[in-house]
Amino acid sequence: MAADQRDPFDYPRDWEADLVLSDGGTVHLRPIVPSDADALLAFHGRMSERTRYLRYFGAYPQIPPRDLERFTTVDHHDRVAFVALLGDDIVAVARYERIDHGPTAEVAFVVEDRHQSRGLGPIFLEHLAAAAREVGIERFVAEVLAENSAMLGVFRAAGYQVTREMEEGVFHLEFAIDPTEESVAVARSREQAAEARSVHNLLHPRSVALIGASTDPDKIGYAVLGNLLRADFAGPVFPVNAEHRSVRGVRAYASVLDIPDPVDLAVVAVPAEHMDEVMDACLAKGVKALVVIASGFSDAGPAGEGAERRLVTEARAHGMRVVGPNALGVVNTDPAVRLNATLAPKVPGRGRSGFFSQSGALGTAILADAAARGLGLSTFVSAGNRADVSGNDLLQYWETDPATDVVLLYLESFGNPRKFARLARRLGRVKPIVAVKSGRNAVLPALAATSVAVDDASVQALFEQAGVIRVESLAQLFDTGLLLAHQPLPRGGRVAVVGNSSAIGVLAADAALGQGLELAGQPVDVGASAGPDVLAAAVREHLRGDEVDALVVVFVPPLSIPGAEYARALRDAAAEEGGTKPIVSTFLATEGIPAELAVRGKDGSPARGSIPSYPSPERAVLALARATRYATWRSAPQGELVRPEGVDVETARTLVESRLSEVDDGLVELTDAEAVRLLSCYGIEIAPHRAVASADEAVAVAEELGYPVAVKATGERWWRRSDLEGVRLDLATAEAVRAAFADLTELTEVADIYVQRMARKGIGCSIGLRDDPSFGTLVSFGLSGVVSDLLGDRAYRALPLTDVDAAALVRAPKAAPLLTGYRGTEPADLDALADLVLRVAALAEDVPEVRWLLLEPILAAQAGAQAVGARVKVGPPPSRQDSGPRRLRSLTFLRK
Repeated sequence: MAADQRDPFDYPRDWEADLVLSDGGTVHLRPIVPSDADALLAFHGRMSERTRYLRYFGAYPQIPPRDLERFTTVDHHDRVAFVALLGDDIVAVARYERIDHGPTAEVAFVVEDRHQSRGLGPIFLEHLAAAAREVGIERFVAEVLAENSAMLGVFRAAGYQVTREMEEGVFHLEFAIDPTEESVAVARSREQAAEARSVHNLLHPRSVALIGASTDPDKIGYAVLGNLLRADFAGPVFPVNAEHRSVRGVRAYASVLDIPDPVDLAVVAVPAEHMDEVMDACLAKGVKALVVIASGFSDAGPAGEGAERRLVTEARAHGMRVVGPNALGVVNTDPAVRLNATLAPKVPGRGRSGFFSQSGALGTAILADAAARGLGLSTFVSAGNRADVSGNDLLQYWETDPATDVVLLYLESFGNPRKFARLARRLGRVKPIVAVKSGRNAVLPALAATSVAVDDASVQALFEQAGVIRVESLAQLFDTGLLLAHQPLPRGGRVAVVGNSSAIGVLAADAALGQGLELAGQPVDVGASAGPDVLAAAVREHLRGDEVDALVVVFVPPLSIPGAEYARALRDAAAEEGGTKPIVSTFLATEGIPAELAVRGKDGSPARGSIPSYPSPERAVLALARATRYATWRSAPQGELVRPEGVDVETARTLVESRLSEVDDGLVELTDAEAVRLLSCYGIEIAPHRAVASADEAVAVAEELGYPVAVKATGERWWRRSDLEGVRLDLATAEAVRAAFADLTELTEVADIYVQRMARKGIGCSIGLRDDPSFGTLVSFGLSGVVSDLLGDRAYRALPLTDVDAAALVRAPKAAPLLTGYRGTEPADLDALADLVLRVAALAEDVPEVRWLLLEPILAAQAGAQAVGARVKVGPPPSRQDSGPRRLRSLTFLRK
């Protein structure tokens, strides 16, 4: 069908998107359709004369019928137009038109006056450019009046290389629309600011309505109202109850529409079956955010999924963010806010840690445990079903939140793992992230509607690459969080152990060595009868020592002197030395921050400098080891995205596209010759070899390649056989080649046999690509052999890879010391292996149709590394979440 004959209602579904604007509100973007004519006329009528003049270069008070039909009827190919919708109203329009069927299109957009300066222009440009690239458009041009400074600013700040020419008061702008490093950085910076602002609005409401406030102590509406009041929320609280004039002594309203003041946040505690009615009222009232505590949505199975989708669709379309449903609620301990909109009666005091919990059921226990252990929080969000606001939104917020220094996550699933990886890696460079990820071996069925399957190897790769501190349990989450929240990061791994019990000191030393830390001398035992001043003196001495990076204090209380005196002496000694080195303790068998070890802030809660105590030295040392590994990752160079030399992208793409044109769907394996040609496009050379069908041909090929050679059986059965039954090596004569050919044809009953030039000897390794359904492609590295396969000793990294990532990957497997001269053996060229990793990664980035690849064996020697075998499978490229223009998670995706 020609472009001008396309169905105007038939546009790519992925062109629709929910978007967060710079002020934290949301709009819905989609292509325009003919039925938008009335809404477009109304939009045009609401624009000021000035805005119409700047857009149309004249008065243009009305849209003539002919223009109206042209504006609303497009082919979604050469002529594309997007509208931004708030409710049923169009608030902005953007369009491009291809010029003379070529690679250039003219672009323009206009925003209703009261919605200007909300960031719609840059978002429109991102989505128009993405749509244009899909149909082969390479450049945009625009005509902008010189006095239209706002529009000029949009193009100037987009990150593209824009050329400008001015004639008679009109700027002619032109730029290529392929993403640049700068344009991607600009888009992501705006995304971060917008999503952070939307969460800020949620956590800093000026007023709260509780819909479903109840006088019945057994109802959740009773508990939430009590918690809001006990926290002394800084703004007005409006109970909504149709049957009572007041609830718990506070005036109530029959509907949120009856509340005389604006409502920033509505907490919904009514059953799911009443949600449509509640939403209608909230939308009419202009509520800015919802926290839905009620259950009975996707958590209840397919019957509730439709209600959840309607809830989120309506909320986003009207500019509203949603926490939940099935959420515990949200907390903000800021003294200027004092918000406890949760079911939890006890919340921690003010602190510097932000906590995101996907589980509502665990939320109450989490908050109580944090309070009991002295871990103060800045903010807490329990997202429940995570239908809208997710952990990724909170990462965006906490990155720039001055009140949060440490991020704690309890995750049951990932909604958009690619975005999580990107955000966590950036945030982890400035603030530690500690995460416990459940579902290693089992996932709740209810999570299937809002998550994608991710295997544990992928999770581990993601966390390692992003610097996320992964823990195994909630107890370990608090153990590590307490240390990071109250003590500085260690500058190295040298640990001193001081205490009054040699037995516990040895346990601490054993634990330190077991975690890969280094002992700065033997454990120091001041003696069971030593007084507080002696313990304090030993602590001061080790804190002053240049050879000590961290201190473990182990203490058993004597009978004669109260243990509190020792605790205060330890705290004071640490404070006197400036608090530059972290201290963990096993003190009085207590857990958390006991009063005597706490440095108090202005509000009386434990502050920076407080010394955490653990029930056992092993737990204390484990928390310290995790902080040390994080500090090492954070201080290491981030690396650069290095482009390997000698890459021929076009030839590689042509080869793969040609192969895919022969198949309809699924993966297809390249022939050996095709794989060799593809890899050679990226400078990856396979040891020369030929397939032969006779003994004479085998001898001829051996002489052509040069002796010595290897003769190998072909076929799936003989591939990766560690017993070498199907291989004959180091053949130096024609007679040896003939004998090997005869042996293998008799053994395998396969006509084709490989003859390959012998590669230089080395340690066998393998590099692979595997397609993960959530992360895209992962690069793997391991040593070859049945033992490595059996133990799963393979390391992974997610694309894109920096040079630092590649260098770390080849050192990551447990067997990697075999490559560095283990027990006097010749070390391998790790730089050559890292270069191969980067070339494989570049291939995966440039040609996403490469869905699976394995280079094996790679023989790594002191003088380099050479691949001996390779297999490649190609197929339609996977969808890449987080690789396109900005958008909230697709509700269509959530249904998959």
